[in-house]
Amino acid sequence: MSFLERLRRSEIVLGTFVYLNSGDVVEALGEAGMDFVIIDMEHGPFSFSDAEEMVRAAEAVGITPIIRTPSSEETYILRALEIGAGGVQVPHVDDAETARRVVEASHYYPEGLRGFSPYTRAGRYGARDAQTHVEVSNREVAVVIHVESASGVRRLPEILEVGGVDVVFLGPYDLSQSLGVPGKVFSPEVRSLIEEAVSEASARGVAAGTFVEKPQEAVEWARKGIRYLAFSVDVAIFYRAAKEITGAVKGML
Repeated sequence: MSFLERLRRSEIVLGTFVYLNSGDVVEALGEAGMDFVIIDMEHGPFSFSDAEEMVRAAEAVGITPIIRTPSSEETYILRALEIGAGGVQVPHVDDAETARRVVEASHYYPEGLRGFSPYTRAGRYGARDAQTHVEVSNREVAVVIHVESASGVRRLPEILEVGGVDVVFLGPYDLSQSLGVPGKVFSPEVRSLIEEAVSEASARGVAAGTFVEKPQEAVEWARKGIRYLAFSVDVAIFYRAAKEITGAVKGML
């Protein structure tokens, strides 16, 4: 069953953001059983060549590679998809017009206006029939929009009227900043805003996602309707594991 089919069946998928420029990290996350990785080109150091190698690593272990584009610019979305990403996660989609442009850039006609070349990695360098490539891409490419402001949440009904969005991702850190409580991601204001967005997305049959940092937090949000769980960031996972090991060993010496 494909990644999008699982989301459409209301299954929960678990992944993490990747900042480390390493296909080995992606493979390790896949071997650990994660469902997807978000290759973060907004905050991470990657070039598209780097990202392409990480997409290959993801495919090798059956984990879905989602690329968080640097912005909602059409060129970034196109290039992310042409290197074979399983989907795009586009930052700061806080109004219907931006959502429309993202959806159009992510799909071929008749669902969108994505630039068409059958000779890219996504098109298997011309080895796949062009019409098949269109049909498969339109069916299987995931469109994840980051709604990162209070105004964006208020506009969510009109944003989702656009159609073609698979996941509404609520970024708690940016939401906290938009509410005037930067970094206070557990504040009642932030939690209430996320819950409001989850309710709106779920009512329209669209999966909701968010960022969590602890297992219990993931369980709590899953119970509230979150289906796309981004658990922490690779560097933070590594840091916490290293810190725990260091403390345990030094404590016994």
